[in-house]
Amino acid sequence: MSDGYPTARAGWTLTVMLTVAYVFSYLDRNILGLLIGPIKADLGLRDDQLGYIIGPAFAIFYATMGLPIGWMADRVKRTRLVAAGVAFWSLATALTGFAASFWHLFAARMAVGIGEAVLSPSAMSLVSDSFPEERRARPVAFYSAALSLAVGLSAIATWGIISWAKGSATIAVPLLGDLKPWQFSFVAVGLPGFLIAMVFMILPEPPRQPAIKGEEGNGVGDALRLIGRNWQAYLGLFLLVCVMTTVTYGQGSFGPAAFNRAYGWPTEIYALYNGVGTMIIGPISLALTSWLIMRMQRKGMSDAPYRVSMWAFMLMLPLCTLPFLIDMPRVTLTLNILASIPLSMLTAAAMLALLAITPSSVRGQVVALYYAAINITGLFLGPPTVGWLSTNLFGEANLRYAVAIQPLIFGTIPLILLPAISRAYRMRLAALELSRS
Repeated sequence: MSDGYPTARAGWTLTVMLTVAYVFSYLDRNILGLLIGPIKADLGLRDDQLGYIIGPAFAIFYATMGLPIGWMADRVKRTRLVAAGVAFWSLATALTGFAASFWHLFAARMAVGIGEAVLSPSAMSLVSDSFPEERRARPVAFYSAALSLAVGLSAIATWGIISWAKGSATIAVPLLGDLKPWQFSFVAVGLPGFLIAMVFMILPEPPRQPAIKGEEGNGVGDALRLIGRNWQAYLGLFLLVCVMTTVTYGQGSFGPAAFNRAYGWPTEIYALYNGVGTMIIGPISLALTSWLIMRMQRKGMSDAPYRVSMWAFMLMLPLCTLPFLIDMPRVTLTLNILASIPLSMLTAAAMLALLAITPSSVRGQVVALYYAAINITGLFLGPPTVGWLSTNLFGEANLRYAVAIQPLIFGTIPLILLPAISRAYRMRLAALELSRS
């Protein structure tokens, strides 16, 4: 341990395990979108109903529970807190496979959201206390790479399960009876999480770093006052990521079904190609992001994480709009995979930009508020908007147009506001650097 931080080995061990947990959290969250077809057929649901299950049902507690959990992350042993969250969401995912109606699915998704609300506020607090600021870009990018890895793994798992089970209407599972392929999928991805929870029970906790002079305090009120005093900087940064999560949740949930209806490809085949492509492109994008930010920081650009966030946002809008407007399935698939580049870059860079303007004493709280904002927005607006546009405007056979138009609906105004957002962020960063000198 040096300068109050754990050894690099201890810090990276913790980061790797947090990343594994993040992979499983997204796997458990994303699997529902890949199983829309069989669930819709078995339970008689519409696209708009599935939009409410995928989005608001999950967000009700995922977003709001982050606030008390952020408060706990600033006070209790965070590794134990993560262990409890992983165990809870894993159980809820497995139980999703036994849902028999709209409301059963709704309740199961709410329970998954409660468990997963624990992870990110605790993880960012743990990573921040494990590495000094000049060495923090790589572990944050590594953790963020779990998003791309989980997209790929969930797609591959779904492809494997559906392909294996196509010749049989049910799968016999010891103690659980005969399950349909989509039911078995939830059980198969949920149960391994209990092993991860056990590992976190024995991992050591890094020491908390001291607060910046003049910004001590670690309560909800302290975090809200900090954001209130610097609302332009925080609001602007939050806004960019809110658009990203809205697009990600909307297109990620309905993309496989839209591709199937537009081009006739089996959902599991699309999921396999898209998942493998994203799993390759995503980590490369994040490695590039961390390298670019660290290179810019060495050149004296203290706002490097924000600059990369802004560039990624500008690239995201066209790359997420064009794919489903093109009548060539292979081109659509290729562009859809390439869209993961700005999404991955924005995910990692925006978190670094947030940590750079937030004192250590309230990082758990502020990160919880950040995730609350972006997930309330993304989940309440993303899947429901696509589902509503499909059912009520374009027609469910033309789901791809609902997927395509969503980035323009939510991204145009923030794009116009980028100069003002940039100004506010740099003013906050300059004030914080002055207080540290």
